[in-house]
Amino acid sequence: MKRSKRLRKGIESLERQRDIHLEKLEKVIEEGDEYLINYYKKELEGIEIEKEKKKELLDR
Repeated sequence: MKRSKRLRKGIESLERQRDIHLEKLEKVIEEGDEYLINYYKKELEGIEIEKEKKKELLDR
């Protein structure tokens, strides 16, 4: 019970982080800063991977 609730909250948190990073990525794309563009893309990939791991644990 507690584990599933904690996993759901973790997934929600990752979704919020993804939204924040997407907004920042859009802003950086407009500015044309290649370093930050690559940084936010990597961060988004990491968030998606972590989110999938948590979903798999939740489905068990």
